Amino acid sequence: MSEDAACFHCGQPVPPGADYPVSIEDTQHDMCCRGCQAVAQAIVDNGLQAYYSHRTALPSTASELIPAELSKLALYDHPEIQKSFVIEEKDAAHLKQASLILEGITCAACVWLNERHLQQLPGVKNVQVNYGNHRARITWDEREIQLSRILREIQLLGYNAHPYNALQQEALRRRAKSRDIRRIAVTGLSAGQVMMLAVALYAGAAFGIEHSTAQLLRYVSLALTLPVLLYTAVPFYGSAWRSLKSGRLNMDVPVTIAILTAFAGSAWVTFRGTGVVYYDAITMFTLFLLSTRFLERNARERSVEATENLLKLVPAMALRIRDGQQEAVAVLDLAAGDLILVKPGEAVAADGEVIEGVSSVDEALLTGESRAVEKSVGTAVIAGSINLEGPLTVRITGVGENTVLAGIVRLLDRAVAEKPRLAQLADQVAGYFTYVLLALTLIVALGWLWVDPARVLEIVLAVLVVTCPCALSIAAPAAFAAAGSHLLTQGILLTRGHALETLAKVTHVVFDKTGTLTYGKPLLNQILTLGGMDENECLRIAASLEQASEHPLAASFQARIGKQELYPVADAQNYPGKGVAGVIDGRRYTLGNRRMSLAAENVDDDAQGATVGATLVWLCDEQRVLARFALSDELRPEALGLVSVLQEQGFKVSMLSGDSAAAVQHFAARLGISDYRSGLHPEDKLAALKALQAEGQVVAMVGDGVNDAPVLAGADVSIAMGGGTQVARASSDIVLLSEKLPDIWRALQAGRATMSVMKQNFAWAAGYNFLALPFAAMGFIPPWLAALGMSVSSLVVVLNALRLKQI
Repeated sequence: MSEDAACFHCGQPVPPGADYPVSIEDTQHDMCCRGCQAVAQAIVDNGLQAYYSHRTALPSTASELIPAELSKLALYDHPEIQKSFVIEEKDAAHLKQASLILEGITCAACVWLNERHLQQLPGVKNVQVNYGNHRARITWDEREIQLSRILREIQLLGYNAHPYNALQQEALRRRAKSRDIRRIAVTGLSAGQVMMLAVALYAGAAFGIEHSTAQLLRYVSLALTLPVLLYTAVPFYGSAWRSLKSGRLNMDVPVTIAILTAFAGSAWVTFRGTGVVYYDAITMFTLFLLSTRFLERNARERSVEATENLLKLVPAMALRIRDGQQEAVAVLDLAAGDLILVKPGEAVAADGEVIEGVSSVDEALLTGESRAVEKSVGTAVIAGSINLEGPLTVRITGVGENTVLAGIVRLLDRAVAEKPRLAQLADQVAGYFTYVLLALTLIVALGWLWVDPARVLEIVLAVLVVTCPCALSIAAPAAFAAAGSHLLTQGILLTRGHALETLAKVTHVVFDKTGTLTYGKPLLNQILTLGGMDENECLRIAASLEQASEHPLAASFQARIGKQELYPVADAQNYPGKGVAGVIDGRRYTLGNRRMSLAAENVDDDAQGATVGATLVWLCDEQRVLARFALSDELRPEALGLVSVLQEQGFKVSMLSGDSAAAVQHFAARLGISDYRSGLHPEDKLAALKALQAEGQVVAMVGDGVNDAPVLAGADVSIAMGGGTQVARASSDIVLLSEKLPDIWRALQAGRATMSVMKQNFAWAAGYNFLALPFAAMGFIPPWLAALGMSVSSLVVVLNALRLKQI
């Protein structure tokens, strides 16, 4: 490149070393910057390269040529705009994540196409498209790609994408439903008229009809079928075309072939003036197909209704308090640290902490807990909960995508986007089945061409229609969606796609103790000083060491120390399964179980004077034991009932805990658990779990703490308590938002019921196709009956799946 080369797009000099080529009409041209390269590529990709031939002057800047739509998309790169729907990944501020609505998704192939294309873009780290609610969650590195580029790439595929908004999605859904109803109405009107004419033609063939009259009826039928062919059946063509482009055939391919083939054959017969026409079959088939998909869509939307209801909980406006004055502001303008007033009857706009007022709130939609939860100064409230009694002043700790509610929705999206193994298998089978169906149709056509050429069109049409694998494709997704949404209303959140499938196979349930079988809120009931330091000083040092810990024991020290000032701690460290350590005023202290300090291990009678079953924590400096704290926890009242039910149903139950042997033995004896282990590190728990799996056990692990994260991740299926740590929830497959232990048994039952329903659906769909195919191939099923049978088979699958909402 010469040094004085000019940008082909804007005419500005191309800087030395710049390498931004664009191929325009088979010629490589250099651009001066990425902006001009992007604009030129957009012009080429949109087929507008003739602009460069016809332009009479160069633009002064590249931005002048950016199409209006590109300018609009560029707005989404603005940080202030992104504030409302984009979150930053923890520990990686350059990684952004957003939830988008995708318009135009009609089948699983659309999902595949979008995911595959976007994941090929440099800088896009993860893409998950939820077929149920047409929502995509995308993670990208803003150093490599901008959101506007991602949105534009989606548009180039033929879909529209924009930031997710629950109300906007609802409006789009209403428009789509209105459009569907209009198509069904037009098709029904056409089908009714065509069927009346078809009766006249059939009767005329039997009892005699003048040729000219029959021809008139055929031409009128053709005209009445055109609205179906050119308007109401168009979505099938679009879906089939996208499927062909992606190289994965979907069920709309045989549907499209059937409609177009039947119309072409009928039109040929009409113009020839002799033969049988199938305008009635075309219109009836389209009517049944549209009606079935309308019902299936409604059922699917009801399945994701629980998720959508969560998102609608957060109000759009809030009352912010500044300088003692109240002002109504959009929730998007709130920030952490702001004070808001929540009046009785209003929904809480953001996560926060109550700093004034006493009331009770309804968190039923979030946790499944029907009873109101009392809130007072110092307690946390979550966005979307309803304030029932007195006014509350709340200091905001999280808003928008940083709330507990948004986190739940992200976990839900992840669960729905991850298809269970059986659902993936069903998709593959349906894909292969389409190829087999097309091959069989060709064989049948050749056979009838030899036997009775006059019936080829009728038979081919019947085979294509009656074997459409619609029911097979929706057998698994419909069951999983119905069960998942129902469990969410009960406060059981599925965060992984395989959770229900694995729950059905569980043979062994393993519990952590603290925070799981017990409340995890132990009370500090004894302090025994051992090193000459006074009791309050020992407590103050212990509380200072625990101030950064998330362990349930930490809260006990914080509660006991009250408002006393804590020491600053240097080199604070957390040892999962052991305790904490840090340096205060130049001295290193440890606080934890006996394994945290050699000095504590050498103490003989460690339980002297402590409550039976109490957890003992030792405060040590580098040479000696300073104090022993005894903390006792309470067993959850429903724990004994759950363990009994599980054992009666044949499940093996174990307890793995990092707590002391005396405490674990005490609670195991009360619960009737004979297999328990104490004093375990996180790695010890994981090793014990792996040993169970090596014996052939399918293990469900129930935990709540940071030290449970490895064993939760290693279990076949994991369950975290809703009040547990963030890392435990992120590592689990199921989160008990309700924190009610009986929900574990409910989840196990739901897993079994879901697998049962899914197997029924598969059996029905496969049985229907295998039975109908030979009859259609032999000419015993007319096209109109084939259309009816295909529609009924899909409807049966959907209705059977909806039974799971009653478990």
